Amino acid sequence: VQLQASGGGLVEAGGSLNLSCTYSGESVDLYATMWFRQAPGKEREGVSCITYYGLRSEYAESVKGRFTISRDYAKNTVYLQMNNLNTDDTAVYYCGAGGCPPISARYVTFWGQGTLVTVSS
Repeated sequence: VQLQASGGGLVEAGGSLNLSCTYSGESVDLYATMWFRQAPGKEREGVSCITYYGLRSEYAESVKGRFTISRDYAKNTVYLQMNNLNTDDTAVYYCGAGGCPPISARYVTFWGQGTLVTVSS
């Protein structure tokens, strides 16, 4: 499975961004899709995940109520809509495919490259 993350950029605090993770390959329906982020000097943390058939989604406490994960089957893409961003959301965001919940890097089988999100105050 191959994954391609995009949609990062520079946004002011309180603003929004919509990240995309486009996936391809065999047996994609076996995997959930997850978002992680890694801020400078910090460990990678799980942000959100969605099972392939969209029956279950999970969020880190720090993003609940602000971020929404969704899947477009026709476009083979998972989105992470991020609203009311703050400076603590600044990080490189990665998408991965594997098993969830929980949102843990130990359950990621395939990783995509990261996309940088910078939130200015």
